[in-house]
Amino acid sequence: ACCALLLLLGLCSAHGARARNVLLILADDGGFESGVYNNSAIATPHLDALARRSLIFRNAFTSVSSCSPSRASLLTGLPQVGAGGGEGEAPKAGEWGGRTRAQAFVKLVNKRGLRGGLLSKGGDPQSRKPLLFSYRPLPSSYRPLSSSHRPLPSTYRPLYSTYRPFFLYVAFHDPHRCGHSQPQYGAFCEKFGNGESGMGRIPDWTPQTYDPQDVQVPYFIPDTPAARADLAAQYTTIGRMDQGIGLVLQELREAGVLNDTLVIFTSDNGIPFPSGRTNLYWPGTAEPLLVSSPEHPRRWGQVSEAYVSLLDLTPTILDWFSIPYPSYAIFSSKTVQLTGRSLLPALESEPPWTTVFGSQSLHEVTMSYPMRSVRHQNFHLVHNLNFKMPFPIDQDFYVSPTFQDLLNRTRAGQPTGWYKDLHHYYYRERWELYDWSQDPHETQNLAADPHYAQLLEVLKTQLAKWQWETHDPWVCAPDGVLEEKLSPQCWPLHNEL
Repeated sequence: ACCALLLLLGLCSAHGARARNVLLILADDGGFESGVYNNSAIATPHLDALARRSLIFRNAFTSVSSCSPSRASLLTGLPQVGAGGGEGEAPKAGEWGGRTRAQAFVKLVNKRGLRGGLLSKGGDPQSRKPLLFSYRPLPSSYRPLSSSHRPLPSTYRPLYSTYRPFFLYVAFHDPHRCGHSQPQYGAFCEKFGNGESGMGRIPDWTPQTYDPQDVQVPYFIPDTPAARADLAAQYTTIGRMDQGIGLVLQELREAGVLNDTLVIFTSDNGIPFPSGRTNLYWPGTAEPLLVSSPEHPRRWGQVSEAYVSLLDLTPTILDWFSIPYPSYAIFSSKTVQLTGRSLLPALESEPPWTTVFGSQSLHEVTMSYPMRSVRHQNFHLVHNLNFKMPFPIDQDFYVSPTFQDLLNRTRAGQPTGWYKDLHHYYYRERWELYDWSQDPHETQNLAADPHYAQLLEVLKTQLAKWQWETHDPWVCAPDGVLEEKLSPQCWPLHNEL
């Protein structure tokens, strides 16, 4: 079970008062490979057990399909353009969000007197000054939760009896790829700690291996031997994460605080396969989301069809702690407004939420490909601002067995077993409109269909309104330039677009 980040914040509670705590668990490039999401090929007993005490969301989406930007957005409740953080950057203490002065959750709770600690693989979500303790793993770009799990109780367990309520943020490295950086451990670091020669041993992890013939191949992944082997390796690391989740929940259970804790499980972005991470298509933005509240057992085990966003997590946590969102500005005099909503009402009854937005600008610094999207009811609109350029491929995905096999088969003119071809994957239309009810795989672009012209304009207007509300500097692109002096407006470029 691979841990990248653990954040614990607490406040001394009044004598006799029952504290309300939060545990936020985040997978890295995780998807729907679990029993709770109907994948019977993989064993995830701890996630499945959590789901039995949770409301299970089936239409949860990240607003940005990239690791660091997604985490920055999650911690601030702001889309990527306001939250800060980006792949290819190495944010120093205080700079993640600090570059744009975004109010990350750690800063908001600190202003309310909460303090805590950090166990981190890298950049902080904001300054460490509010933290009670700071713990860094041994020098390594890959640290499993269970290998650093043993020192954790001595680090944070004493706080349980002193600081209530607390906020605990556990962000795993699993199931992220590592074949580009540490290929000796396998494509997903699935061999790390398995006890084999040179791999080390994680004493509290029981590795699970899978036959590639037994995996479930999603529609957006080529059904080839290489891709099946890739998925089998991913399954092993998901099992490692699942066991790590079990360790964390057991810690809280033994401390007697689990039944006072709101537990949230999700992932930062889509899985690292074709059409997944770095894309705004369904495989790149759809996320697992479990919300377990000890105060709302009536909805345990139920499935919600409401459209929700990871931008909703900050409002949810602030609502749980009864912390109001402050009034402040990031860009000159523009007051920041959260566009997300608290999910707590969904724990009472099914809400009529049918719209979410996406905002992607880059993954790595060499991968600038800004996209914006809106999902409303059965329809999905994507705006590709750099549509005249080929879609970029990130490093760890490029060297993956799945993509290398896809490249080789394409060059050789062999069947790829894929639902797309590389040409259409690289070169995209400026506007893409899909009807999920008729085309769940998003392969039939309706943007140029005159029968959908009116709907297209409605969704364009809806998307532009959200961009203005979130102070998106790309709101006028690619055929206009934003002029903000006096009255913000778009000026035409006459660039033949």
